[in-house]
Amino acid sequence: MKISTKGRYALRVLVDLAEHSVDRNVSIREMAERQRI
Repeated sequence: MKISTKGRYALRVLVDLAEHSVDRNVSIREMAERQRI
């Protein structure tokens, strides 16, 4: 299965949200820094 670049970024963001937003809001800047995007 081929996944587009946008699709890969979307999956990375969803995984990041699942890991880091358990008890607080997560900013886009934080996610981008962690994912290096």
